[in-house]
Amino acid sequence: MDYTIVGFPRLGEQRELKRATESYWKGDISREQFLDDVKEQQVKQWKEQMKRGLKQIPVGDFSLYDMVLDAAFLIGAVPKKYKELKLNPVDIYFAAARGYQGKEGDVKALTMKKWFNTNYHYMVPELDDDNQFALNFGRLSESIILAKDNGFNVRPVVIGPFTFLKLCRIKGSRVFEEYVTEVTSVYKDLIQKIGDIHDGWIQFDEPYLVRDLTADDVSVFVKIYTELLADKKNKVLLQTYFGDVRDCYKEIISLPFDGIGLDFVEGKKTAELIEKNGFPEEKLLFAGIVNGKNVWRSDYSEKLKILDEVKKKTKNIVLSTSCSLLHVPYTIAHETKLGEEVTSQFAFAYEKIEELLELAKLSTLDSYDGEKEYIKNRTICDKRVLRTEKSVQERVDALSDSDFHRMEPRKERQELQRKVLSQGLLPTTTIGSFPQTAEVKQNRSRFRKGEITKEEYDARVNEFIKQCIDFQDKIGLDVLVHGEFERNDMVEYFGENLSGFVFTENAWVQSYGTRGLKPPIVFGDIKREKPFTVAYIKYANSLTSKDVKGMLTGPVTILNWSFPREDISIKETMYQIALALQDEVLDLEKAGVRIIQIDEAALREKLPLRRDDWYEDYLDFAIPAFRLTNSKVKPETQIHTHMCYSEFEDIIPAIDDMDADVITFEASRSQLTILDSLKKNNFETEVGPGVYDIHSPRVPGVEEIKMAIRQMLEKIPKENLWINPDCGLKTRGNEETEKSLINLVQAAKEIRAEV
Repeated sequence: MDYTIVGFPRLGEQRELKRATESYWKGDISREQFLDDVKEQQVKQWKEQMKRGLKQIPVGDFSLYDMVLDAAFLIGAVPKKYKELKLNPVDIYFAAARGYQGKEGDVKALTMKKWFNTNYHYMVPELDDDNQFALNFGRLSESIILAKDNGFNVRPVVIGPFTFLKLCRIKGSRVFEEYVTEVTSVYKDLIQKIGDIHDGWIQFDEPYLVRDLTADDVSVFVKIYTELLADKKNKVLLQTYFGDVRDCYKEIISLPFDGIGLDFVEGKKTAELIEKNGFPEEKLLFAGIVNGKNVWRSDYSEKLKILDEVKKKTKNIVLSTSCSLLHVPYTIAHETKLGEEVTSQFAFAYEKIEELLELAKLSTLDSYDGEKEYIKNRTICDKRVLRTEKSVQERVDALSDSDFHRMEPRKERQELQRKVLSQGLLPTTTIGSFPQTAEVKQNRSRFRKGEITKEEYDARVNEFIKQCIDFQDKIGLDVLVHGEFERNDMVEYFGENLSGFVFTENAWVQSYGTRGLKPPIVFGDIKREKPFTVAYIKYANSLTSKDVKGMLTGPVTILNWSFPREDISIKETMYQIALALQDEVLDLEKAGVRIIQIDEAALREKLPLRRDDWYEDYLDFAIPAFRLTNSKVKPETQIHTHMCYSEFEDIIPAIDDMDADVITFEASRSQLTILDSLKKNNFETEVGPGVYDIHSPRVPGVEEIKMAIRQMLEKIPKENLWINPDCGLKTRGNEETEKSLINLVQAAKEIRAEV
């Protein structure tokens, strides 16, 4: 049986792409050198995939920044404001991704949102009346030719037209149907052009098919592919992932696709759909059997049982991953400190390819019980003894309804807090982190290497905190933060201070662009051994007469940005984390901290893709998990939370039900579209929609920020509005951060005078 993968990571095993890209942005290397580095990285990855037995290599999944942005540039769906910049094509691409401010112009970046139910961020394409669609085949063509010249059997991969269109933001007066016709025409041209240089398979990724679809959606999908497949030269694979295609399965199997990729991991009804409706003999089923989103080794017994059932309906099977391996690290080979007991349980990208090879072999045998690969896998799975803690389990079991609610109604708390905290009108603050400068990173690195003591490390951290507090006091921010200079990452730092997690050295996963994270892995029951944020916040509070927020990451985000256990429910793990954080919240309060922010940046991203599953499978325990962290604080203690880069409009009532006192949203990059939903739902929580985009290096002017505040005041009562950036500032430089915050404070002062 053959096997393949949907797609592959691209940051590089040692983040080579990240380093090359950021060196290019800084001007340290030329454009030619940068593009040569990109080619070298692609070839290196293709060789590693082929070394592990892949006969067909995906090409086109490697991106300079984002695959959806690549699709927009591929078909010419690029807003005029970027095209008019007098820059080279590479810099125009990065201007759309990051924004641009220079002599050639001043443009904001495209909106950034979460990619379905993952922690990856994609760029939202914009369609307007000025769009002139035309195929820009150069970059994809170069990759295909580069791969073929190096002897690889390739399968070009492109975001499919249906998913692309459904993810777009339409800003002009033209209707969706007009774009369908034009985009389909360009994709048809694309198929012809690929056929001119390549005679094998083409893969169209259509993950949007696993969402709830209307009859009109299905009709549009059928219309697009009926035209695209009419006179194709190549074999075409329709690849779906992140769920099942229950709304359009019959239509999919009736269209002239040569292969159909289905998800058997997250697809609740995938096996049922095949059992009930069959699978066409003339097509290949690309069975997504190996989990592309989690790092635990596959249980071969479980996977082979699924395959045995599928083989009753079709013998034409290619084994695959459930989705792109973009969402897992490269390899466990670089992990030298975890020990065999731990690493034997994990499979990262390269190891998942090896799992596919072994499953492909075993699935062809009448009996595999005596095969060495099967025996080894069973030994690993049978020894999966996780670190359990009886006291943690008992604490979760003892929870009652009263543990999930604050005693006083929110409106009463808000009135009390306004008197006690004296925050005034339109209070200004930031989300939490300040720039992680070279000096900050060096201090952390020296401590990790054992070059300095914990006392020396903390002394330097306190110097950074003092500088940060002094700056905020000087420019007049109302509610301050300590800057988070002791934290490597908003989740990793918490995992390191809670028992039950294990941590990697080099298991980087792309979050967006050049931003990579090393998600913790939940390896046992979770509890807090001792306070770990209190000393830093207490010190920061001693430096100013203003309130400094205690800063925590919430239980939903900690779990959503970690690789979870698979032996207990998500709900149980979430409650374990929430109780550990509750201990920290109460210690912060005892230390005199009057404002505590518990960030839930990732609340939306793990929301099930189908609406029927939202509450029972997620919100019914995710929202209570947040409330559990702070249900025992005093009414005058103000609880903040923060969310970013997701579509919140459809879950505003659930967010209000979190019962926070203040919530800050990412809003500037999505053109403040959330404001209408807040007003429509009579949102009670005080709110701070971000007034400028921190993921762009450009500095917003005072008038620009004032304009955003005025828009907010049209939809939000002035008593409920906070003024803040849209996210943490750790990825920015000091100079741009300082200028931006000075402008933010000035804009708030001028608007206060107006209202």
